[in-house]
Amino acid sequence: MLNIIKDIRADWRSPFVFLLVLTVASQLSFSVWWNLINNFAVNTLGFTGQEIGIQQSIREIPGLLAFTVIFMLLIFKEQTFTLISLGLMGFGIAITGYFPSAIGFYATTLIMSFGFHYYETLKQSLSLQWLPKKDAPALLGKIIAVSSLVSLCIYGTIMLSWKTFDLAYEQVFLWAGIAGMALTIFAAVAFPKYKAHVEQHKKLILRKRYWLYYALTFMSGARRQIFTVFAGFLMVERFGYEVHEVAALFLLNGAINMFLAPKIGAFIGRVGERTALTCEYIGLIIVFLSYAFVTNVWVAGALYVIDHAFFAMAIAMKTYFQKIADPADIAPTSAVDFTINHIAAVVIPVVFGTIWLFSPALVFIAGASMAAISLILSRMIPRHPEPGMETVWVSGRQPQAVGAE
Repeated sequence: MLNIIKDIRADWRSPFVFLLVLTVASQLSFSVWWNLINNFAVNTLGFTGQEIGIQQSIREIPGLLAFTVIFMLLIFKEQTFTLISLGLMGFGIAITGYFPSAIGFYATTLIMSFGFHYYETLKQSLSLQWLPKKDAPALLGKIIAVSSLVSLCIYGTIMLSWKTFDLAYEQVFLWAGIAGMALTIFAAVAFPKYKAHVEQHKKLILRKRYWLYYALTFMSGARRQIFTVFAGFLMVERFGYEVHEVAALFLLNGAINMFLAPKIGAFIGRVGERTALTCEYIGLIIVFLSYAFVTNVWVAGALYVIDHAFFAMAIAMKTYFQKIADPADIAPTSAVDFTINHIAAVVIPVVFGTIWLFSPALVFIAGASMAAISLILSRMIPRHPEPGMETVWVSGRQPQAVGAE
């Protein structure tokens, strides 16, 4: 964290610091929403796995439509639309508690999610455009560390204050949304408009040479749903975690990520994307299979923490694309890859929510299978990816030995 403070003091109006401020704004709102939704759904709305699956599928619809960001960029500058999207997310979260019905929850989720997914798409695009390739893994790790620090503060506050002050869902959602919107307004006023190094294409782009990145993105979206939807729901439904206990779990996640994320970013820069993703997917296979058969509340909590720790490895997919991409393709491909990431995400929560009613274990076994497919795909990444060397099999060249690290 000291290195991050030094970066801010060196030039607090830099693009990197702007990205940090946006990260703080998004986490002020989203961390609260994410902490409360399962308990809100179960305790206030009486949701089962089937209804939570529907709600999560609705949440992923804007992700499926992330490609429409390209059309919005015909009207707005990329940086401006990022701020608008972040403000919309805060608004959706602020009103969540005032519509305590299934339809109301679905509607506020949709509003929040449009803001969230547009913001995440654009933030990824701006990060890959603004951060130099050699420093990107480490800087992205620092951004994740700041995100974790903010989440840590949020979860700690909820854990200590929820029962102490007998907080209500509607007031916590409201203040979280307002805080996120306020910091978004600060970012809009305090920072200049940054000029893109390369003018971005304003049309949808699908390139054959990016096929491996698309495949990894699709599988990432599929298996990620097992964690984001069903692992958290497992904690509440099967093991009876209350709001402050879920907050404690998230608090531990944040503390670990704050420490690990910069180190993971440096690790990826040192060993390469293929090795990093290999470690991630082997770990996920073990974790998902363990979820399927866990019966102890403490072991389940430990699995959840370990599972979350692997999320920082996603930096490797972003830097892999940064290395192989035409610089003008970054914005349109970020939009397309969010859509690809969410194709399975729209379907899986509903389908697997139904499976959950009969066998929760099958849901996690399926997640292990998805991680196994991702592992196979990750081994096709070259040791040093670049344009023209996107996979270990390149037309007109000898294949690079997969085992050579």
